[in-house]
Amino acid sequence: MNNPFFEEWTLPHGAIPFDRIQAEHYKPALLKGMEEEDREIEAIANNPESPTFENTIEALDYTGALLKKVGGVFYNMLECDGTDDLLNLAEEIQPQYSQHELNIALNEKLFERVRIVWEEYKAKDFEGLSVAQQRLLKDRYEGYLKAGATLQGEARERWRKVSEQLDSLTLAYGQNVQKATGDWSYQLDPDKGDLEGLPAFAADAYKQNDYKLTLLAPSYRPFMMYSSRRDLREMLYKAYNSRCTSGKYDNTENIRKIALLRQEKADLLGFQSFADMRLTNTMAKTPEAVNNLLNTLLQAYKQAGSDDVKEVATLAQKDGIDTLMPWDFSYYSEQLKKEKFNVNDAMVKPFFSLEKVKKGVFGLANTLYGVTFHKIDVPVYNPDVECFEVIDRDSTFLGLLYTDFFPRETKRPGAWMTEFRSQQRNPQTGADERPIVQIVMSFTKPVGQPGEEGYTPSLLTYDEAETFLHEFGHSLHGLLTKCTYPSQSGTSVAHDFVELPSQFNENFLGKKEFLDTFAEDWQTGEKIPQQLIDRLHEASTFQAGYLCLRQLSFGMLDMAFHSLGRTEKNKDFQVQDFEVKPTERFPQLKDVEGFEEKAMEPTQLLPHVDGTMMCSAFTHIFSGGYAAGYYGYKWAEVLDADAFAVFEREGLSNPQTAARFRHLLESGDTIDPAELYRQFKGEDPSIEALMKRDGILK
Repeated sequence: MNNPFFEEWTLPHGAIPFDRIQAEHYKPALLKGMEEEDREIEAIANNPESPTFENTIEALDYTGALLKKVGGVFYNMLECDGTDDLLNLAEEIQPQYSQHELNIALNEKLFERVRIVWEEYKAKDFEGLSVAQQRLLKDRYEGYLKAGATLQGEARERWRKVSEQLDSLTLAYGQNVQKATGDWSYQLDPDKGDLEGLPAFAADAYKQNDYKLTLLAPSYRPFMMYSSRRDLREMLYKAYNSRCTSGKYDNTENIRKIALLRQEKADLLGFQSFADMRLTNTMAKTPEAVNNLLNTLLQAYKQAGSDDVKEVATLAQKDGIDTLMPWDFSYYSEQLKKEKFNVNDAMVKPFFSLEKVKKGVFGLANTLYGVTFHKIDVPVYNPDVECFEVIDRDSTFLGLLYTDFFPRETKRPGAWMTEFRSQQRNPQTGADERPIVQIVMSFTKPVGQPGEEGYTPSLLTYDEAETFLHEFGHSLHGLLTKCTYPSQSGTSVAHDFVELPSQFNENFLGKKEFLDTFAEDWQTGEKIPQQLIDRLHEASTFQAGYLCLRQLSFGMLDMAFHSLGRTEKNKDFQVQDFEVKPTERFPQLKDVEGFEEKAMEPTQLLPHVDGTMMCSAFTHIFSGGYAAGYYGYKWAEVLDADAFAVFEREGLSNPQTAARFRHLLESGDTIDPAELYRQFKGEDPSIEALMKRDGILK
């Protein structure tokens, strides 16, 4: 078999030959990649020369080139085009991959070499190492400690079993969410009034999809926002929020086991909780700091959030609704927004065609950083996907950007940025190997073809355009990076810092200078009216209190699941008690729905609906990388508001300000994030800018 993963890719800039990659290519390539990395690891561990930074720490960062090459494609395709073949392979290969990772983490000879290098440099105050190399050494040493390298005997075997089960459980959890989301649908009947209240653009989109209502974002969100059929909104809400709570794709036992096993990892390493273990290498450092931020914001925003809900409830009462339910909130919020500001998605969407928004978003990168994007003709994995060559102001190549904007049944719902290949300096030649990154979203597809009667392009809501800017901010973080080591490049930074570049980018959408570069009616070419811009600006703080409490509720839920901790009841469990049931150790997890309700209670402004849960489909924390880290969105929001205030003070397109922020984007994890932010602003961030932006402080 001519496996493309075993060949050098010769397309422009090393673009991925998707036209040649078949499902059967992944397994042999993944297995060979693991074999090659095993040999590389053994060579480092058994090197007869004394351990040095170069032959141990640096060498480790460059191992597994083939595995990274294959995995970068496979795991992205699992999310973007998760066919049954790929999903089945993931289940088959995951135990082997977990074993491979564990063997590296628990290689005693390897850790001993790392320890020697750490001790030698620590003794001489890290003399001879650059700041980036010091961070790499520290992260590698502490990473091995957190990976169980110092454990012995039963504890070591316990760690291995826990890690293997966790990998399998998180994979199963994510696949359940993907399948449950894709499996549900409801056939709308226009003749029975099922489209009542929907604006033309939404009704046309459902018609284009044969009137099939689904749980995918472009279908779910507009229906909840515009449908006047309260019975159908209730049905849809319950279907969405009861995903994986029971039946074929039930995730409740997965949740219990994941939470328990993560706590067991913390126990084995001597941490009070998984959150304590997880936060040591973040800006927050401790659960106390996280909870302090969440509670400070709760106190600052709770009254505003309560007032937001009361205002919506008052409007709903005019329709005879005495108790505002969750499936009412989006609908009446939209009515209230239109009443207060005379602005809604139907007014905005004609000015936000995807191609125009793309022009504006790409243009923003050019204005700030001198970067340009040029579409190139290379193979892609789906006809909807495009690839762009990214060029710097001095004509040097920065990387490739793939864009995947539309939903599919085989695609995970939501929006994200990812990497097919990370940036690094080639260890042999010193050449700068540039990244290949991707942004993924779920926008409504165009209707028809350009030039045909009835054609309508993909038209974005204001929120969707904001999402585009968010993920594009992540992609700039990945594309502009200029690091030596792959583990430090791009978005490989602390979880409570990684959202700064993305959330910072969102701020431009409310600015006339930016909107004037692209926002024009897709049919007439008319610029977005100043009056509409003013109303959008006025509406930008609409329900800021409610939205803040909503995010805080997710952060608090995450911290609750990962702060179970050691108690008098469970401290005597021994490492050999592997088969203990989660509810025996943590009885509070017996009722997962009740546990969630209690964790989120301080922030809740709407009635709880029995049988619904957030955590059963909370992929960020149970199958993604945000366990004990979801608070990072609010942490980064403080940073992004503070950073954008600097731009507003110094000029939105001020080249000196943009150059300082670009340095932040280029630096990856080579500098402590708190210091990196101080280099940009000149001082530590303050919560004040966020509260002013949200209208909480006048």
